[in-house]
Amino acid sequence: MQTLTVDFIISLDGYGAAEGWPGWWGMESPEYLRWLEESPERDDPILMGANTYRLMWGLLQAGEPGTEALLHVPKLVFSSTLSVPLEWPNTTLVTGDAADAVAELKERSERPLRTLGSIALCRSLLRAGLVDRYRVVIFPVITGATGRDRIFDEYPDVRLELTASRTFEGGLQLLEYAPTVLEAPPGRDS
Repeated sequence: MQTLTVDFIISLDGYGAAEGWPGWWGMESPEYLRWLEESPERDDPILMGANTYRLMWGLLQAGEPGTEALLHVPKLVFSSTLSVPLEWPNTTLVTGDAADAVAELKERSERPLRTLGSIALCRSLLRAGLVDRYRVVIFPVITGATGRDRIFDEYPDVRLELTASRTFEGGLQLLEYAPTVLEAPPGRDS
C-alpha cells in the first residue's frame, strides 16, 4: 500500500494565502525551489480539489516560478463542478467520493501520493484515516490582516509526531509529521 502525504505551505499564523501578497509570500528562496525540483517525490501523483486546480492552472499560465515542474506530473482533481476535458496535461478528473477513490488509489498506485493545497480535500482524507504524513513549510510572515484560507480550521484534534525538519534560506521551516486523529484531548475520556 502506498502512502499519502499532505503538503501545505503556510504563513506562521496558519494561512495558505494572503490578499495582495505575491505567490510564496515573495519569499521563494532559491534553496527551497531547488529542493522542490530535486525532490525524489517531484514525480509522485498529486491530488487536488477544483479550487486548487483552478488556482494552480492560473499560476502556471502567469509564469509563477516552480509551477512548470507540475506539467508532466500525474494529477487527480476531485470535483463535482469541473468537467472533462481539463486544460492541464496529465490530469484526471475524479467525480466520485474522494475518500473511497483515494483508499483505492493507495492500494493500486505504483508511487506514493501527495496533495497540493486543497484544504477541504485534505481535511476529509485525514478524517477518513488516509493521511500518512503531513509536510508543512512555514514561511516567516504573519498575515493576520490580509490572510485568507486558514488551513486548519474545522480540523479534528490531531497529535503530530515530528519525523523530519529542515530550515531553508530566508527562514523557511519544513516540518514533517505522522498524524494521529484524536477522539478527545489527551487525558480525557472519549
